[in-house]
Amino acid sequence: MKDIKKIVLTGGPCAGKTTALVKIIDHFSSMGFKVFTIPEVPTLFAQSGMDYLTKNRNFFYEGEKATLEIQLALEDKFIKMAEQVDEPAVIVCDRGAMDISAYMDAHLWQEITSLVGTNSLELRNRYDAVLHLVSAADGAEEFYTTSNNKERTEGLELARELDKKVINAWTEHPHLRVINNHQDFNAKINRVLKEISAVLGLPQPITEERKYIVKVTGEIPSSIDSHITQTYLVSDPDSEVRLRQREWANGNVVNVHTTTKTLNANQQVETERQVSNALYESLLSQADPYRQTICKQRKSFIWKGQYFELDTYEKQLEGLVILETKGITDKEHVNFPPFIEEVEDITGNQKYYNYNLALRH
Repeated sequence: MKDIKKIVLTGGPCAGKTTALVKIIDHFSSMGFKVFTIPEVPTLFAQSGMDYLTKNRNFFYEGEKATLEIQLALEDKFIKMAEQVDEPAVIVCDRGAMDISAYMDAHLWQEITSLVGTNSLELRNRYDAVLHLVSAADGAEEFYTTSNNKERTEGLELARELDKKVINAWTEHPHLRVINNHQDFNAKINRVLKEISAVLGLPQPITEERKYIVKVTGEIPSSIDSHITQTYLVSDPDSEVRLRQREWANGNVVNVHTTTKTLNANQQVETERQVSNALYESLLSQADPYRQTICKQRKSFIWKGQYFELDTYEKQLEGLVILETKGITDKEHVNFPPFIEEVEDITGNQKYYNYNLALRH
């Protein structure tokens, strides 16, 4: 069967999705891919008479249920079409099914999904990757436009709130990537193209994320918390194979098997696949005997438009706390939060790669 990747492009208001979609179509079409794009269903409905702000609960309920049903139907039909074309195909959804959940309470969402015959876990698993573009309201306020100053302030607050709700809706997806705001918008678009290329298995330039040993000096607001158990498996000399189990506070668990193959000094190919609990347990038998399992608590959060992952290590690495940025270029300033104190810049220091931290001594 043809391997068709389905990718969600999502984010808060004024995040740049429309521009990104145009660039995606142009870039990957020029590389020989047939690019299908599924329009944002709530926008189609709103243009056709649906009122998502209505106080009429029955109207809202039927509208949201129909939104989910049409979203899934469109995706299924586009998959069928993509299977018929000769060239490799990729489907990009302007928002996906879980975006709908961000605009209602958890009880109503569970009721609607149950009636449609699905649930949040199944809906997340429909997609190979989710790219969340951070709203310009968080860290790029000068590009967030509304009609006047008073409305702008209110709009910014609401946009930031919606941005976080959307991230929370997708947070348990194994290939969620958060795309920062940048001083140069093209850097944001290039990160989108890079992440999609990785999903498609295309060679990528080897880049170093900015990493720091830090101390936490205050409470971290609005973080997404999880526990990670990371085991390295026996692999070829030019490859690194990682088995990761990630558990969130609600008890949900996702297992991901990742292989990173180095092609040369400048390029690598990374492939990810989600695995069942049974397969996860089976794969543990292939653990590298020279490396210990790494356990760490992770707090993920956005601060001034930049996405951070704060890892507090446990067991043999207890006391080590590393802050890693995501997608901040080497020419950009890192917006360190006031509750984080930088101890040492370890960007590019191989001693602190997880693969090396796992070495038995």
